[in-house]
Amino acid sequence: MTAPYAPSARIGHVHLKVADLDRAITFYSNVLGFEVQSRLGNDAAFLGADGYHHHIGLNTWRSKGGTPAPEHHTGLFHTAILYPSRADLATAVQRVIDAGFPVLGASDHGVSEAIYFNDPDGNGVELYRDRHTAEWPRHDDGSLQMYSRPLQLDDLLSGVA
Repeated sequence: MTAPYAPSARIGHVHLKVADLDRAITFYSNVLGFEVQSRLGNDAAFLGADGYHHHIGLNTWRSKGGTPAPEHHTGLFHTAILYPSRADLATAVQRVIDAGFPVLGASDHGVSEAIYFNDPDGNGVELYRDRHTAEWPRHDDGSLQMYSRPLQLDDLLSGVA
């Protein structure tokens, strides 16, 4: 196996093609709480958290007025947004539900808890939180034992004020 070129490399942001820029900004800003950092007229916007230049890029360069990608085609499965705590995850999920977006799935992966839904353009979105590494399930040889088990959404949301 080849050693990683940059062991600390990570994914920093995602750019999404959207049909309606204002509708997408409303969702990612008003529902999920990202702040508009910059906007390029009616064609693109860049949203971030904590003053970062952008975690999410939204553009209509090749998609203005378009429709969601059809099922069973290649493309982005989902964008995953990591929350620092279970309480923060629960609050975000409740905001999505309150905005009228149906939850499509909720999974316990052993290392994380994740909730899935689609944004207004049909792009998959995962909201998740990682468990502390000491809690990650492991096989006898020490390798990760990830899985997909149902997550009890009512339990997650029970602490939301």
